Amino acid sequence: MLYYLLYPLHTEFIIFNVFRYITFRAIYATVTALLLTLLLGPYVIGLLRRSSFKQNVRADGPATHLAKEGTPTGGGILILFAVITSTLLWADMANRYVWIVLLATAGMGAIGLLDDWKKIRHSNTRGITAREKLVLQGAVAAAVAIVLYGQAGFDAQLCVPFFKNVKPDLGIWYIPFAVFVIVGASNAVNLTDGLDGLAIGLVLIVSATYMVFAYMTGHAVLSEYLRISPIAGAGELTVFCGAMVGASMGFLWFNSHPAQVFMGDVGSLSLGGSLGTVAVITKHEILLGIVGGMFVIEALSVIIQVGSFKMRGKRVFKMAPLHHHFELSGWAESKIIVRFWIIGIVMALLAVSTLKLR
Repeated sequence: MLYYLLYPLHTEFIIFNVFRYITFRAIYATVTALLLTLLLGPYVIGLLRRSSFKQNVRADGPATHLAKEGTPTGGGILILFAVITSTLLWADMANRYVWIVLLATAGMGAIGLLDDWKKIRHSNTRGITAREKLVLQGAVAAAVAIVLYGQAGFDAQLCVPFFKNVKPDLGIWYIPFAVFVIVGASNAVNLTDGLDGLAIGLVLIVSATYMVFAYMTGHAVLSEYLRISPIAGAGELTVFCGAMVGASMGFLWFNSHPAQVFMGDVGSLSLGGSLGTVAVITKHEILLGIVGGMFVIEALSVIIQVGSFKMRGKRVFKMAPLHHHFELSGWAESKIIVRFWIIGIVMALLAVSTLKLR
């Protein structure tokens, strides 16, 4: 919006020429989302508390979590508002990829809001069934994948890290692959959201990393130099990722231990879905498994736990997801969070290094 309002003035006032640069707008999208979250945070938390939108704690969870009963949840609404508003203000809204990722984010957010609402309404931790959630997520992801597959200039090639000349063309099978990435990312973030600040801190790290990937992918010269698939227009997603970084920092202000508010499924499902969509658009789908390695590990811990119990009648971990295993092993919550963040940063750096290791 500001791009169209202010950039045309550069012919009269040279200072407005800065609006043509994605890096400039990405920085201010970050700052805008941060300020929106910080300024509106206390009001939204109070509103959630008054509307009885409060956390229900699992009876079979760690005993330390019982004290969190009644903490306002659904704070992901604040994140979504900050991300979407900041993106609308600073991004080039004629860019098709910006609209695709915004709609994917809103769609996943709507599913999460429905899940949160049902949990609050029935005063339990179940919400909508796993099957219903997967069907709805799959519908949103399929819509995104089909639209992308039909875009001119968007191919179905798969970029493989560490191998610059290995780019298998999946053809029509790219659609189910993209659905798997988007739905998988959405659920992985959701499973990780179990400790104060854990998930949002990791989202911040992944979003910042994809700022780099989006900018490189959309830059003709840099993408050619790095031998990555150039996607015309994908660079504008740098602005969206910047808004994600800013909103994550702002929400972490309130969500850090001890949390004043939880993001709820409206936050975790939408943030994960948006990261998966950005990964698909920028053709860095496989790298998402490295950048978001902690999300993958958390999701795998649940799969391993459930599979082992069904097949062997035995549990591998004291409790899944993995962060609960360490809680029950005696680790302090804040120590688990910071250590997972450190691992997340290392994985992000490893992923960035693959831009040259090809």
